[in-house]
Amino acid sequence: MGSSLQTHLLSYWVRNKQQFTLEEAVRMLTFDNASAWELPDRGLLRTGYAADLVVFDEERIKPRLPTIEQDLPGGARRLVQKADGIAATIVNGAVAIENGHATGNFPGQVLKGRLAAS
Repeated sequence: MGSSLQTHLLSYWVRNKQQFTLEEAVRMLTFDNASAWELPDRGLLRTGYAADLVVFDEERIKPRLPTIEQDLPGGARRLVQKADGIAATIVNGAVAIENGHATGNFPGQVLKGRLAAS
């Protein structure tokens, strides 16, 4: 819940400008990143792989304007950028975010591929 790169790619470059197919964009956001970071069980829907998914409506997905939230310790501020058109974020097969709200499931972990470890 804080980056517009992915939603901008899907809304602007795929839907509006038709410079990429939806399949090409999803591959860039998933498999290409997992491969670049050498994360062996990520980036594809395959038996034995982590079930990390974002369920979205390709006709509605788009980034919202950023907002400033003041919810960090000591009253510190942070920039937040949410999106429209995302129904759920699934991490390791468990729904972590549904309709923009955290579900209380925290099935994730910090991943370190060979590049991240060096």
